Amino acid sequence: MRLLHLLLISIITIPCYAQNHETTIRAVFDEALENGDSYSMLEDLCLNIGHRLSGSPQAALAVEWSKRKMIDYGFDTVFLQPVMVPHWIRGKEEKAKILNAKTIGSKEVNVIALGNSIGTGENGITGKLLEIKEISDLEKIGKKNIEGKIVYFSRPFDQKHIRTFKAYGGAVDQRVFGPSEAAKYGAIGVVVRSMSSIQDDVPHTGTLRYKEEYPKIPAVAISTNDGDLLSKLLIDDKDLDFYFETHCEMLPDVLSHNVIGEIKGTEKPNEYIIVGGHLDSWDVGHGAHDDGAGCVQSIEALRIIKSLEIKPKHSIRAVMFMNEENGLRGGIKYAELALENNEKHVAAIESDAGGFSPKGFSYSGTESQIEKLNSYKNYFEPYYMFNFSSPGGGADIGALKNQGAAVIGLSPDSQRYFDLHHTTSDTFDKVNKRELELGAAAMASLIYLIDNEGF
Repeated sequence: MRLLHLLLISIITIPCYAQNHETTIRAVFDEALENGDSYSMLEDLCLNIGHRLSGSPQAALAVEWSKRKMIDYGFDTVFLQPVMVPHWIRGKEEKAKILNAKTIGSKEVNVIALGNSIGTGENGITGKLLEIKEISDLEKIGKKNIEGKIVYFSRPFDQKHIRTFKAYGGAVDQRVFGPSEAAKYGAIGVVVRSMSSIQDDVPHTGTLRYKEEYPKIPAVAISTNDGDLLSKLLIDDKDLDFYFETHCEMLPDVLSHNVIGEIKGTEKPNEYIIVGGHLDSWDVGHGAHDDGAGCVQSIEALRIIKSLEIKPKHSIRAVMFMNEENGLRGGIKYAELALENNEKHVAAIESDAGGFSPKGFSYSGTESQIEKLNSYKNYFEPYYMFNFSSPGGGADIGALKNQGAAVIGLSPDSQRYFDLHHTTSDTFDKVNKRELELGAAAMASLIYLIDNEGF
């Protein structure tokens, strides 16, 4: 008889829990769509502060801005986490020109210096252009054929990938590692085809990583249209000369901060679920999609939880990471301090893929964590979020996986992201309010589910 009684309770209770979750998630989305603050926050950040390169005065203003926002929303605790960050400056606008091509003569082209690159100085550099598709081709071509030349890495996105981040992952090694690898064989400079899924005249910046054992050489990205022009000219003009001039410089590291807002947990205050984005951006455009959107969505997720008077069991944090773009110092520092302070992180969610319509989440973790996250799919289907997949996560939160946290990335529609990524075009007017607010609601809902259902 007792067994029958327990069975009846379980049959009644399980749908009741599900219904409660569905009702709460509906309330979360309603709050975001009717009263959401993500868009107004992003407008303020983009138009009144602008781009926020690590170490810049604008980055310092953004730290104070986000601290004040979270204090004004009444989060239980708001604090700064000191971190030393790189201070790279672009300097005067870049110049570049094709010189004395057989068919078109000389022509100016659109380039932008890669982040962390050294500059050429006032005289610029001139050299014969050598086109290369793969970094591994450098060894095959050999030093005698590369020395004294400017290497042009021209591998485009593979357009067959439906998720454009896969195309980015298949091309970005030439930007990050190409300059040092070319320097190893005596190149004097590097040009990289922009990391973009469209054809246009706007060059895309992004970081490079120098290897200390090789000379540092200047590097620029060229727009996709001009990059394709180089490839076309090089078919019949193997001695094509190219000139570019940059004035960038790496200055000594400066003090900056991660910014953290927290709602204290009622049952497990020393266990944390965090949601975040990176506060820094490149020094072009507004850094709206990358990653102002992720920052305001993270603050908004906590605002929604507080506004609906949801009392989380775990402590919930919104973290504005500093220096994702050209160093990842903020994410590394956060993980170091979490370990030092014996903080247990249950889950970490990051929004760093643009403010477009949310399509789901990607995640990495233990088998049981992934199984639990997969079980949440049905709650998001009414909101047209069907893409739940692994592996995934985010750059700033990656180190927390080693401390036992499930790491989760919001997955928005990626089709337009690399039209704008790291360019002057990444401005506030390119963000849709409704799409942005939906992303914040999705993250707040996932926080709620993890907080209640755990792993």
